[in-house]
Amino acid sequence: MTHWLCVLVQTPAHATLGSVLSYRSESALPPGTLVRVPLGKRETLGVVWDAESAHATGEFDPEKIRSVAGTLDGISPLSTAWQQLVAFAAQYYQRSIGEVALAALPPQLRELSPEQMQRRLKRGGRSAEHSAPCPPPALRAPPLPAQSALPPSRLHPSLSSEQATVLQQIHSQSGPFLLFGATGSGKTEVYLRAVQTLLENDPDAQALVMVPEINLTPQLEARFTERFAPLYGDTAVVSMHSGMTNPQRLKSWLAAHSGTARIVLGTRMAVFASMPRLRLIVVDEEHDPSYKSSEGARYSARDLAIYRGRLDGAKVLLGSATPSLESWHQSRPASEGGRYLRLHMPSRIGASPTPHGTAGSHSATPEQTMRATAGTPDGLPLVRRVDMNHQPRNAVFSIPLLEAIKERVARGEQSMVFLNRRGYAPVLHCAECGWKSECPHCSAFRVFHKIDRTLRCHHCGFTERVPRACPTCGNPDIAPLGRGTERLEEHLAELLADVRRPHSASADFPDGEPVRVARIDADTTRLKGELQSQLAAVHAGDVDVLVGTQMIAKGHDFRRITLVAAVNPDGALFSSDFRASERLFSLLMQAAGRSGRDASLGASSEVWIQTFQPTHPLYAALKQHDYPTFASAQLKERQQAGLPPFTAQALVRAEARTQDVAQAFLNAASTTAQKDMAQWEGWEQVLPQITLYPAVPMSIQRVANIERAQMLVESPSRTALQQFLGGWQSVLHATRQGPEGKGLIRWAVDVDPLAI
Repeated sequence: MTHWLCVLVQTPAHATLGSVLSYRSESALPPGTLVRVPLGKRETLGVVWDAESAHATGEFDPEKIRSVAGTLDGISPLSTAWQQLVAFAAQYYQRSIGEVALAALPPQLRELSPEQMQRRLKRGGRSAEHSAPCPPPALRAPPLPAQSALPPSRLHPSLSSEQATVLQQIHSQSGPFLLFGATGSGKTEVYLRAVQTLLENDPDAQALVMVPEINLTPQLEARFTERFAPLYGDTAVVSMHSGMTNPQRLKSWLAAHSGTARIVLGTRMAVFASMPRLRLIVVDEEHDPSYKSSEGARYSARDLAIYRGRLDGAKVLLGSATPSLESWHQSRPASEGGRYLRLHMPSRIGASPTPHGTAGSHSATPEQTMRATAGTPDGLPLVRRVDMNHQPRNAVFSIPLLEAIKERVARGEQSMVFLNRRGYAPVLHCAECGWKSECPHCSAFRVFHKIDRTLRCHHCGFTERVPRACPTCGNPDIAPLGRGTERLEEHLAELLADVRRPHSASADFPDGEPVRVARIDADTTRLKGELQSQLAAVHAGDVDVLVGTQMIAKGHDFRRITLVAAVNPDGALFSSDFRASERLFSLLMQAAGRSGRDASLGASSEVWIQTFQPTHPLYAALKQHDYPTFASAQLKERQQAGLPPFTAQALVRAEARTQDVAQAFLNAASTTAQKDMAQWEGWEQVLPQITLYPAVPMSIQRVANIERAQMLVESPSRTALQQFLGGWQSVLHATRQGPEGKGLIRWAVDVDPLAI
């Protein structure tokens, strides 16, 4: 008997073929089944889809329908909830459903034939389809011995009153939750305990824990493995991120899909992991922009986590010391329209207890909670603002800051200097003729990297050796402008050249060893394993002063750092990007959180902000560690200006060989939309709610010789915006095929963009 199947395949983003195609099969296959199907002259992976919700493209001619090439029998069908998640993501972010579905699967799964997959499953032991979700209670590893019998590293730390209150709320409420906890307040232990309670209460449950960046995954995996491997086996905890090899990613995916893996740790891609028994989702550092994809389907993993929680009946816990303003707004009281439950942990572990009636109390406002515990009582570092207007001209480090760093060295403590700009200098220039190190392929400057004497474009990667003289006038005296972390490291080493490490005298250094300054950024961690070895050196105390970018400013638990300094943060204060202040505040708060994490050193921990704007409200709120006041002011400004989260936005970006072509395409699509769509039935209520702005060049308008333009679409109604974007797709496709699309390379829609 012949069965007709709708199958999702990965077709080019704007192909007219569509991504839901019809195939014939000798057996009925349930939706979610993975199959190999012919597509053109090649064979590709497909996912059987629900015929009622799918719309196969083209006319249905039985004589032209091709047969399914094979079924991946060892893998059970993808769950209905997973299919719904993919369908929603494709619709909301304006991408083809096949593109989203197939991109969510491991690359190696898309490449293996049914026979190869069978051999792969046999090598791994039992097939994924028949693997038990976890051993029955009688066969599980014995419970851990009493805590007193465990080595110190395995002891479960006792909970603070704030942690206990938060966990009780998570257990008793349905969520979603926003855990608003100071840096060092023990959010990770809350995640561990929440997962532990879940797995103890439900023998089949799975938990997903997400972090924003790959370099934060190893330390989190170590803590989860240490806690849960003795209870549930070595395969209970797996990771998923793009830094893994394809075989590793497939192995983790299969373990999660079968239920063998009880806990999945990963970056934003893990939100699509197939976890049929998912009951808890944790999004750590939920404010981080890394959760928003910047290519392909430009999805927000944080927002999809909330939606997936509804589909799977899973609790969702967002955690941050500086929540995104969108999440903060959603966690306002339910009486004001809030949808999340805000949980509070304002005190650091080991600090003096929070006054009764503040943390975790429904009677106290967030502002009262944080103000009652701001400053040193709860162990947060003291914030010092240095007015650089009163320092020597062109000074990089103020005299007081330099003395404070020397004091830390003398006490055997560590300091961290933060500058979010890598390289030696952002520009090389000639004072004679005005030449600057512009990239010939981008509308940006090439950065000077002194360590290998190169000029490198951080946008297209174009690299050249530093010229011996100015390419324009021949002047040999070309000089760097500005500073990056490489130059900062060099300068700091010069300033501390006469300082010696305490108790380090030796035959080679009778007066003591010189201060050790190290740098961690994208340039020093290119090779595999470099980041881990450099972090290990910091943890071991082999580094006195750590210089780096935002890579070191968040998530790391540096126990010996008691001073954090931001040397040049003012640039974001007056940016045209309305989110720049929010990002700066979060980054500085996260960087400040690296200081004084050891309770025994917390009393002396400090954060130094070198600024020419010491009275700016952002720094005033930072000094008090007062995120609620900062967030309240920012939300008020955004409401007055009609900006997110009080309005919905989307960007349509176009790329072409010339800027005129890119802008002409966008403007033509806009004109057609306003002219033709107004005639469509039922659209008279939608179009008045839509604002289409003129096309403009992007902030960096040329990258790799490709011109880029964008158009902002805005609406006070998210529903209206989605309706418009869905209808506008046909207009964009038609414009692409018309004369205005001649010379256009590609276009893409970015819903809820983070940068405009």
